[in-house]
Amino acid sequence: MALLTAPQARPTPHFAPICKPHRLRRPIVSLSWPCNPNSYPQFSSRLDALSFGAYTVLRLRSESCGRRGRTAALEDSATARALSPASEPQGEEECGAKRRILLSDVVVTRPRDVFRGRRWKSLDVATIGVVVAMHLLSLFAPFCFNWRALWVSLGLYLVTGLFGITLSFHRNLSHRSFKLPKWLEYCFAYCGVLALQGNPIDWVSTHRYHHQFCDSDRDPHSPLEGFWFSHMSWLFDSDYVTQRCGGPNNAVDLQKQPFYRFLQRTYIAHPIGLGILLYAFGGLPFLVWGMGVRTTWVYHITWLVNSACHVWGKQAWNTRDLSRNNWWVALLSFGEGWHNNHHAFEYSACHGLEWWQIDMTWYTIRLLQAVGLATEVKLPSELQRQRMAMEAVN
Repeated sequence: MALLTAPQARPTPHFAPICKPHRLRRPIVSLSWPCNPNSYPQFSSRLDALSFGAYTVLRLRSESCGRRGRTAALEDSATARALSPASEPQGEEECGAKRRILLSDVVVTRPRDVFRGRRWKSLDVATIGVVVAMHLLSLFAPFCFNWRALWVSLGLYLVTGLFGITLSFHRNLSHRSFKLPKWLEYCFAYCGVLALQGNPIDWVSTHRYHHQFCDSDRDPHSPLEGFWFSHMSWLFDSDYVTQRCGGPNNAVDLQKQPFYRFLQRTYIAHPIGLGILLYAFGGLPFLVWGMGVRTTWVYHITWLVNSACHVWGKQAWNTRDLSRNNWWVALLSFGEGWHNNHHAFEYSACHGLEWWQIDMTWYTIRLLQAVGLATEVKLPSELQRQRMAMEAVN
């Protein structure tokens, strides 16, 4: 939810009458002119003198940061500095706490540490507890291996990752890229709940805020605040998204439906129920591989789209953010790694816009469309692609 405020009235500048030339006081630190006072510039008005004084201060500040700070001082925003490959030499740190992410031209301009300097709420403790528990449970995988457990893990990876997160939560519910019969929409959404990534209303709301404020100071998870922050640590501050963006008021279409309100109220009970069923049918191996390994794997695959796809890869379209096309993330995430394509055409059901860009989620949607289950499938037109391509060239 964006907060609208009336713009402040711009004050009318006051111009001093032209009088005798004004001379700047001798600067504390010399810039490029000699120390002879007679060589200092002269001005015909106070306004010119003040303007040159402001320029002098900015230049002093720029030179104090060295060659990299000089470039950064000329940029208008933190995002512009991160988007500019020439803003500083590869592998070097900026002035102050800013630093470049490894093997990337993205600069962390607003480093954020969610673990210190704030009050922890019970929900934050519970969230980090679940994430740690799934990772610890995965450590037992080598000691609980059997082929049935592995196949159960792979099957649930498809059910929760492909059907639940990428197809349902992301392309169907967040962006309405296609329509499904309600019974099938609800089935796929329930698969997403079993991924242990939150209920549909909150997941969709956060993702829509990400697109609305992408890589700005209101983005819920931008690498401009740190790679690991965008990857996972943003999850451990439940007030962060609310303070930056507001509540889930941008997911009213889901809040109106009783099914999604029910999932929001009872969310945590469903993954717990799945864990109980896995243990009942296959003992500890099913629990370790079906819950621990599979959940941790899907966690990081989803999180890599938020982090790696805004740090490493190529930009085919001028989306004015940090989104990248990353082929290896696309392979692991059923096509979600073609992230720059997605940010260029958010409504598109297909992310792999080129024939060689593998997109398993899109192939699944095409199959559903072929059998008459998916309708109103949205794709970018040739005109829209040409227009975006022209913007990229410019």
